[in-house]
Amino acid sequence: MKFLLVFDFDHTIVDENSDTWIVNCAPEKKLPNGLRNSYRPGHWTEYMGRVFVYLGNSGVQEDDMKRTMTAIPFTAGMVDLLGFIGENKEFFDCIIVSDSNTVFIDWILKAADFHEVFDEVFTNPAAFSSAGHLTVQNFHAHHCPKCPKNLCKRKVLKEFLDKQLERGVSYMQIVYIGDGGNDLCPVMFLKKSDVAMPRRGYTLEKKIAQLSQDLSPVGCSVLAWSSAVEIMSYLKLLIKE
Repeated sequence: MKFLLVFDFDHTIVDENSDTWIVNCAPEKKLPNGLRNSYRPGHWTEYMGRVFVYLGNSGVQEDDMKRTMTAIPFTAGMVDLLGFIGENKEFFDCIIVSDSNTVFIDWILKAADFHEVFDEVFTNPAAFSSAGHLTVQNFHAHHCPKCPKNLCKRKVLKEFLDKQLERGVSYMQIVYIGDGGNDLCPVMFLKKSDVAMPRRGYTLEKKIAQLSQDLSPVGCSVLAWSSAVEIMSYLKLLIKE
């Protein structure tokens, strides 16, 4: 019996949003107003597709993007936490469910030698076109009214757990580590024995607090964190028990 660790990526594993960080590659490190204002709520992936076309047309190469992405800082304590998980893989299965994309996450994890820590990464598929532009697609289709068009993290988590059960794998506890509004849907799916770990001061923590005020609290335990060292302390207790 293992524990399942579910991580968001942006503002959770790394201390920035990888999609907005890539703008550091753009001419003068900014996007034209027309492009910036073209975002429609719930349609982030399509917006990023336009950003990548702009970067490609501005002469930004794959190597430039990779150099920029691998300079993104990890969240406080995260390097220690991921090192600890990597040393204790017999206790933990570990997945990422993120609204970033496969190329960015792959670059960042491999550059820091953390790709072995994670069993699977669920995120928007991306690839470079023959023209040298980065292209990105929606992760899946779903019918959840609470989530952005391209990704319902609850659906991803549920399908992963179902697949694991078919393989005979069940978990003593799920620990969900995230920060954003789109992390609330999977947190609401967690059971009483599970733990949600929202990043302190970010949207997920605020939304969980609001639900408690509305007298419809989430079903799982909630432990907020500022540094990933706090997450590591909790995981050490789990292993001891």
